[in-house]
Amino acid sequence: MSKKPFPLAKVYTLIEPGPVVLLTTANAEQMNVMTLSWKTMLEFEPPLIGCVISNRNTSYDMLMSSRQCVINVPTVDIAKQVVGIGNTHGAKIDKFRKFDLTPSPAECVNAPLIDECFASLECRLADKSMVPKYGFFVLEVVKAWVDRTLKNPRTLHHRGYGSFMVAGETIKLRSKMM
Repeated sequence: MSKKPFPLAKVYTLIEPGPVVLLTTANAEQMNVMTLSWKTMLEFEPPLIGCVISNRNTSYDMLMSSRQCVINVPTVDIAKQVVGIGNTHGAKIDKFRKFDLTPSPAECVNAPLIDECFASLECRLADKSMVPKYGFFVLEVVKAWVDRTLKNPRTLHHRGYGSFMVAGETIKLRSKMM
């Protein structure tokens, strides 16, 4: 066997579950956007998504108080903005202006959609019971938007420590799932 021990602190780089997203939140005074890679699907119907947000992030307090957000799925076209947002704290800066992103009104929640992202999922907080211990929010998607003109979106996938993989070729295999 050619496998060697791997540092436990880097295990997440092996199983990162999907594309990096931009999570938007809003309250009466401001809007915020944060880069998020620690999230996972939990249920098909209703669609539930679990995500980890640190209590040190501005988005944490905004999500806790508003109980709603939008998960926006960017493509490689705005990769530098995605990384810049992830390296910037939103308490005292308008990240939409700084990173030249266009917020648009959502239909079911107060947080904005991001026009430059190919998909946006309007969410409401469904369960916060694991937030105090793990920072784990369970969100229910209440409205979904997608740019259907983009046939093969090249999404970003975080591999840790500034490394990203870009989604590539799509293959189709026979499935009995409906």
